[in-house]
Amino acid sequence: MSYRQLPSLSALRAFEAAARHESAKQAAAELSVTATAISHQIKGLEAALGTALFLRRPRQLELTPQGRELQQVLESAFDSISSAVERVSAAPARQAVTLSTTPAIAVRWLLSWVCMLRETHPNIDLRIHASHEPVALDGVTADVAIRYGDGRWPGLVAEKLFDNTFIPVCSPHLELHDVVQLPANSLIHFHNKDAASAPIHWAAWQKLAKVAGLDVSAGLVFSDETHAISAATGAQGVALMSRQLIQDELDEGRLVQPFGPELEGKPFFLVYPESRRNDPTILAIRDWVMGVPGGLCVL
Repeated sequence: MSYRQLPSLSALRAFEAAARHESAKQAAAELSVTATAISHQIKGLEAALGTALFLRRPRQLELTPQGRELQQVLESAFDSISSAVERVSAAPARQAVTLSTTPAIAVRWLLSWVCMLRETHPNIDLRIHASHEPVALDGVTADVAIRYGDGRWPGLVAEKLFDNTFIPVCSPHLELHDVVQLPANSLIHFHNKDAASAPIHWAAWQKLAKVAGLDVSAGLVFSDETHAISAATGAQGVALMSRQLIQDELDEGRLVQPFGPELEGKPFFLVYPESRRNDPTILAIRDWVMGVPGGLCVL
């Protein structure tokens, strides 16, 4: 590689600043040196180049044609250098995204897979808003949400994540094998007054199952699904739960489905504003959620 024959970089910087301001004093203020130092740098540069770069006027520096040519090249070059330095040295901007979902979805489905998001998008700060009450996706309260429903929310993109099938479950220690045993056991209920819609409840299940002697108003009532699941695994009774939220307990044998029937609830959807359909940060969250095991993984 050939060696570049270049004058002093500090002299070139002093000249470019003086040419831009048409003043040695203002160039000195920009570069945090004295006006005398600027003058010495320019004179040294002119000597090295063998040509005058300025016509010295009272209180003003006027570029010569040679000075104007050099000034234009240097201004462009220094702008390019500044842009390149900013690109390679500046820390990537961090993006905070708030995802709203139910407490059970947050704890039992998403949290175990946050590491996937950190690995692929380390500059996104995920904030999880856990609530049964739908919130505004206005970029202030939340940006994106996981909701259950019919998938029709005006102004929002809704992408189906998974179905929501409710099944009766209990600890294997209860030794339930037949639906006729159910009336002799305590029922576990989940009810939250802030929920967007009522979940599948025991009354709907009893109507389909036609179990005689079952008091569907009695039993333990919890406002949080995770507490209801804990009570079921602790052999405190029989719960009617979403299969998707208790799949780990079913796989590990801590909960069993002793009998049917099964009821279909409203599916879960990932939703975000139509206006942010092409937002790179929203798309990153979308790809992460759709890739979490248990979802439809339609990418």
